[in-house]
Amino acid sequence: MLKSYKIPQSPSIIANYFLLFWVITMLFLHKANAQVSDKSFKEITGSLISKAPETYNDLDIVLKPIQRDTSLMRYFANASVKENYYAGASYALNKLGVSYRDYALYSKAIKLHEMALEAAKVNDNKEFQIYSLTMLSTVYRQTEAIPSALDCAQKVIDLAQSLEQPDENIKRNLNLSLSSIAHIYRTLGQYDLAIANFKKSIALEAELDNSYGLAMNYMGIAECLEAQSKLEESLQNYEKSKVFNEKVGSKRINVMSNLGIAHIYVHQGKNNEALQIFESILELSKDLGDMRIVSAIYINIGWAQMQNNQFEEAQHNLNKGLEIAKKYNLLSEMEEAYSFLADLWEYKDDFKKSKEFFLEAVSVEEIISNDRNRRYLADLISRSEAEKKNNQIEVLAKENEIMNLKLRRNQNTLLIGALLLALFTLMLYVLYRQAQLKNDKKMLTLEQSMLRSQMNPHFLFNSLNSIKLYIINNEKKNAVHYLNKFSKLVRKILEASSLKEIPLAEELETVELYMNIENIRFSNEIQFKIMVDEGIDTHIVKIPSLILQPFLENALWHGLSSKDGDKSILLQISRKKDGYIDISITDNGVGREVAEKLKESKILKRKSVGINITKERLENFSKDYQNTFKLEIVDLFNKQGAASGTKVILHIPTI
Repeated sequence: MLKSYKIPQSPSIIANYFLLFWVITMLFLHKANAQVSDKSFKEITGSLISKAPETYNDLDIVLKPIQRDTSLMRYFANASVKENYYAGASYALNKLGVSYRDYALYSKAIKLHEMALEAAKVNDNKEFQIYSLTMLSTVYRQTEAIPSALDCAQKVIDLAQSLEQPDENIKRNLNLSLSSIAHIYRTLGQYDLAIANFKKSIALEAELDNSYGLAMNYMGIAECLEAQSKLEESLQNYEKSKVFNEKVGSKRINVMSNLGIAHIYVHQGKNNEALQIFESILELSKDLGDMRIVSAIYINIGWAQMQNNQFEEAQHNLNKGLEIAKKYNLLSEMEEAYSFLADLWEYKDDFKKSKEFFLEAVSVEEIISNDRNRRYLADLISRSEAEKKNNQIEVLAKENEIMNLKLRRNQNTLLIGALLLALFTLMLYVLYRQAQLKNDKKMLTLEQSMLRSQMNPHFLFNSLNSIKLYIINNEKKNAVHYLNKFSKLVRKILEASSLKEIPLAEELETVELYMNIENIRFSNEIQFKIMVDEGIDTHIVKIPSLILQPFLENALWHGLSSKDGDKSILLQISRKKDGYIDISITDNGVGREVAEKLKESKILKRKSVGINITKERLENFSKDYQNTFKLEIVDLFNKQGAASGTKVILHIPTI
């Protein structure tokens, strides 16, 4: 199906003439042996498509010298369709159809003319519709599809008469349709009706001063008169056809007219004159490429030679014509050749061979008759199926219209439903976004709280005081050492606070720095040790950032700060079961019960919020894993039952 397309406006007359002058100049410059180079023709095609002339004459004046070149016409047709230039496509497709028709490739010709007609319909180009229908009528007539030929011819007449001011080219196509109807009557043997229609067409062609159309119509009348055995009248019309053809120089009309004249000469016994004409047009017919004409000339040469008793030469030429007819399945020529060969062998007194050829002629004649009937019937069936299909399309169109009415009736309901659904979806999205924002806000609050707990003012103040003490005591080496550790710890805390999770190795490095700084205030009395079980890669295991510091801080300030003697903290990492990493922090402090009593007795109570923040962060962290975190706090006792420390165990999910 060709796409609909709006043809660009026609160029001005001056621009059109300039284009045509340029293209013709290009043709003459690049034409060699009637062929145009690919480069120049691409330029011609591009220029024509850009100007987009819409009439047959504007295209024909440029492309006429190369319209018989099927390769160039095919290129122009494809380029025109690609650029939505359907007037050019219709012109080229029709010219391709004419070329295939002349080579008796009728089915391909019909397909091309139908495509040309469809292209013309896309932009409602009446001129090219009429031209396409005229060409279709001609092909149908030549294939004896009489109903279709008449139908196309009648459509041409109807379209032409519907136009208020048909141009010259449309009038010519109208005349061709009248001529086509005349040829159909001739095919049916209705010679008087055929002659009457040829004469109508001649009168109209004379008004247009169309020598080609006049030559064709006079030749048609001559063929009808010859069939009626009115030989002298037939000769007169053939001569008129030749006279008008001298103005146009059509090789086909020249060959056909001379063939008709020579044929009559044989009937009149002027065999030598006939042979001279036959031999003079034989090579011309080969140039045309129409093998039907070539076969007919060989057969007629053989017939004329047979009348001159030149039996060997006649047999050779009759067999030559028969061979071509068989090769191209030209049934009428085959029947004529067999008939003449039967007569030839009868002249030679070989009645057996004569009978064989006679039976062959009868057999082919039956095939022709059956084939004609079959074509006629097939054409009727095809037209019937086309009408049936059109009726089905109309029924489907009505059903589709009914369905559209029902759809429109329910349109409001569907629209309201769609709006409600969209509103409901929007509400769900808003609720989801609110929940997400609430969660993000909570996470941000936790991160800020976590950072505040890590950057505790007391811790910062005390750490800086400790470093200041080293400076006062002139312990520069220790001061620089711990100042470096302090700055590194602060940097790590700030970096980690922006991350949701970090490798365990990074966390261990951070808490080790923290413990080193805190240990200054404990006069380095605290023994801090980190143990990692074999098989655990701390660079792969991920944990929430800065998650261990609050537990170490509790161990220091609640467990060890009030204890005398040996002080230690052990941080151990182990894999207890699939999907979990256990991190335990064990101190040998006074225990939770004693620590709580001591806290109550202090005037300045140290408020610890790190543990609660850590629990909330762990809950959010475990949402991305199949397993959930677990926090376990174990009070430790010695053999005498006295508190000997606290152990905090974190079960961190890894899957």
